Amino acid sequence: MKNKLMLSSNHTRKKVSEYLAATQARNTQLAYQYDIVHFLKSGGKIPATPRCVASYLAVHANTLSLATLNRRVVAINHAHKDKGLKSPTRSTLVIDTLRGIRRINGSKQRQVMPLLKADLMKITKRLSGLIGIRDKALLLTGFAGAFRRSELVAIQMEDIRFVPEGLVIRIRRSKTDQIGLGRNVAIPFVEGRHCPVRALKAWLKKSGIESGTLFRRFNRYEQIMPQGLTAQSVALIIKQRVAESGLNPEQYSGHSLRAGLVTSAAKAGVSSWKIRQQTGHKSDLMLQRYIRDSQLFVDHAVCKLW
Repeated sequence: MKNKLMLSSNHTRKKVSEYLAATQARNTQLAYQYDIVHFLKSGGKIPATPRCVASYLAVHANTLSLATLNRRVVAINHAHKDKGLKSPTRSTLVIDTLRGIRRINGSKQRQVMPLLKADLMKITKRLSGLIGIRDKALLLTGFAGAFRRSELVAIQMEDIRFVPEGLVIRIRRSKTDQIGLGRNVAIPFVEGRHCPVRALKAWLKKSGIESGTLFRRFNRYEQIMPQGLTAQSVALIIKQRVAESGLNPEQYSGHSLRAGLVTSAAKAGVSSWKIRQQTGHKSDLMLQRYIRDSQLFVDHAVCKLW
């Protein structure tokens, strides 16, 4: 009888919740928390009805990616399960609404905002603590190298080489290099507090990492883990840091660093072949979606008339 009471106590239930939370990566927990906040701010509530969730999905179908909508549904499901409530996400109405959105919007490629240099400087300026040092190095390296998020999380200590001019990173495999020929990406020293090379050196010094994955996860006690970040983690870190700086996180994704370097370089007048040298694009055609918008106001006809 005593054991039965102990198993049903509030203290025991709290401990179970703690152990369940420990199975999720810190960034995943943050993402779910952000998802629920967005749901509640949009008029949702816990407990929610299937119609409420379906309406939320329909309202945001054209502003959020399909992957984000799916994650929101998972977060809403978790929020109900954690409170011992019946989840509305299993209903036919919610499932069919998601299926319809996937059918209509699934083939669309959402245009994300590039994280431009000025915004990146503002974001990294305020980062502190060990996690902040990691994120600063991650963001500045990702931007300067024009890396895809999958490339960023695949970097090993054995792939980086410091040279007098800065840093050389070996990308072993990428989206357009499936056979693994690899390529070297150079990141030079630059003036000021936002130098990617110095930021990476600071992360290595503070973390003590000497081998293995370069960018690591933290556990819930903010201790460095041996496992590396995932591609999704990079996207979540970008969204979190963007939101903290006052920008709309829904407009940015894991691709925003790569797009930001291309757009910023094009605005600064860097030649397309030099940009491609950094990005690994095979032709100028692949750059046009970035460069086209960045050149809209260059030598504008109206400016010539005024």
